[in-house]
Amino acid sequence: MLGSLYVSQFIPIACLYEALPVLMRQRGASLEAIGFLPLLTLPWMLKFLWSPLIDRYGFTRWGHYRFWIICFQLIAACTVATFAFIDIQSQLSVAYICLAIICFVCASQDVATDALAVGLLEPQERGIGNGVQSAGNYVGAIIGGGGMLLAINSWGWKASMLTLALFVVVALIPLLLYKEPSSKHQESASAQSNSQKPANFFTDIAKFFRSPGIWHWLLILSLYTPGPYMASRMFRPLLVDIGLSLAEIGLMLGVVSYSVGILGAIVGGLLIAPLGRKRSLIFFGLLQVLMMLTYLLPAFGIAHLAILYTIAIGTQFVSSMAVTVLYTIMMDKSRLEAAGTDYTLQSSTTFFFGIIAAAIGGVIAQSLGYRGVFVVAITISLIGIILVAKTFNPELPELLPMRDRVSS
Repeated sequence: MLGSLYVSQFIPIACLYEALPVLMRQRGASLEAIGFLPLLTLPWMLKFLWSPLIDRYGFTRWGHYRFWIICFQLIAACTVATFAFIDIQSQLSVAYICLAIICFVCASQDVATDALAVGLLEPQERGIGNGVQSAGNYVGAIIGGGGMLLAINSWGWKASMLTLALFVVVALIPLLLYKEPSSKHQESASAQSNSQKPANFFTDIAKFFRSPGIWHWLLILSLYTPGPYMASRMFRPLLVDIGLSLAEIGLMLGVVSYSVGILGAIVGGLLIAPLGRKRSLIFFGLLQVLMMLTYLLPAFGIAHLAILYTIAIGTQFVSSMAVTVLYTIMMDKSRLEAAGTDYTLQSSTTFFFGIIAAAIGGVIAQSLGYRGVFVVAITISLIGIILVAKTFNPELPELLPMRDRVSS
């Protein structure tokens, strides 16, 4: 069930990032118009602002988070279906509105899905559960990116979009067959929803920042994640400068490496329980640093295609492992009564510092070259790993799994 939800919510976003820029350019859209596309993903960074609403309110007869997921996914499907009848070239403003709606509802559905997963997975199950999440994201990226380009090329725009909308609806079937257990918090929250005032909206956010040790964990997130993100973003223009075609880069990074990323996510999820949270963070982080060192090979002119594929595959594999353990600990740090808010605040932190790292990486690369930016990225990653090794205390919250909370 979780796998189908994570796949379906990521397909439209992957289509926005990978397929639409190519299609828009082919249909005569200006570079300025294409350049606005990343701004439409802002809901993924700002979704923590409305996550307390998803935690506080819901139609519990359908299941608290199940209700939200069904609503958001149906809205996404309807919007994608509407998008099939839009001419991007002549109705660009309408296309932007549809894309903004899709990004908003997919980001919101992600809040509800993450919260549902926090309640369903026991601490020892969260490793493999987040492996499924990461793998689902990669599958969605493959389908929504390269897959949609192939579909549009073969079936045309309208048929491809309608097929995508149908896929999003079909992905709801496992959730429709599932009955979400209720909890005391959800029942009381539903009973009090009419009496609560909007002034209490940010209470859950404030409580999150007052949680013991949370600022230290956010510091770890701000140092552990930017280095690999900075290096991987700069690897893409490096491949262009080396002389690879767009088709070669798309096959290497959008198909082959993403496919290997699925395997890395599952392997990482299976290793978290036997290794433990802290050792997994350190071990996977060191593997990331080791693979980031291989970026220096093409930076020094060693750019045989087999070497480039090895670098792309290896970095994606270990990156998937590291992301999986981060997602797992994010669940550990989330309160059951505000799981959507807590998890979203943490994921938004990684997203924010990833964007900052990518922007700074471009400036560093312009001044110091590719070698310089890769060295800086490796240094940041090592600082994050040292911080984890010396200070991180992976205390698991004393939580009852949702199925036990029903009886309690």
